[in-house]
Amino acid sequence: MNNTDRFTDRADIYAKYRPSYPEEALDYLYGPVGFRTGSQIADVGAGTGLFTALLLKRGSEVSAVEPNGSMREELIRSRGGEKGLRVVEGTAEHTGLPDGSVDFVTCAQSFHWFDRPAAKREFGRILRPGGQAVLIWNSRLMSGTPFLEGYEALLRQFGTDYHVVSHKNISETDLRPFFREMNVARFPYRQLFDLEGLAGRVMSSSYCPLPGHPNYEPMMEALRTLFDSTQQDGTVSFDYETEIYWGEV
Repeated sequence: MNNTDRFTDRADIYAKYRPSYPEEALDYLYGPVGFRTGSQIADVGAGTGLFTALLLKRGSEVSAVEPNGSMREELIRSRGGEKGLRVVEGTAEHTGLPDGSVDFVTCAQSFHWFDRPAAKREFGRILRPGGQAVLIWNSRLMSGTPFLEGYEALLRQFGTDYHVVSHKNISETDLRPFFREMNVARFPYRQLFDLEGLAGRVMSSSYCPLPGHPNYEPMMEALRTLFDSTQQDGTVSFDYETEIYWGEV
């Protein structure tokens, strides 16, 4: 499947069940990294606007660049008309933005889909001198609790191409050549889900089978079993480490 099309049937689920980002991470961006009210930011691979919304809330001017039509429509439905927002049909490799037009490029939960050499050239083109690129992931913890370990095993068993497309395939060593000098910060984060929310969260992932696929019903049954065996007070904890990699490109 073309990476651009992977979330076409999941935009509303993605918007509802994917995590936001911790305030501590935003404070870090609007502190040491140098984001400011009024900063011109290209949020590349903006999706449904989960991260875009946080930048707008802080008063930045955001060009939300997203190639998938369904994701853009959801972004416009939920955020259209907000002050400082411009929604752009484009890719990381061809944003359509003018030369030297932004102070920062952000990629929240999206960089692993990009052609890295082409994205590096494009980011260098649209950034002003001294501008920074910022790569952000909510990296799901895979061990530490019976739920986290069981969920990872479920994805490996039933996911269609989980082992190929997971962003965890990109290491810190892989990222370092993208930057002139790479800086790193990490912050804890979590979501609490009841069974309905957990089902929505799993279906927001492009590597999880949709209804009609032979793995769908067995996966959902295994998910219900995992929830029942690990829930506490009716919820399970989806634990993350929010990772930030940044610097000039």
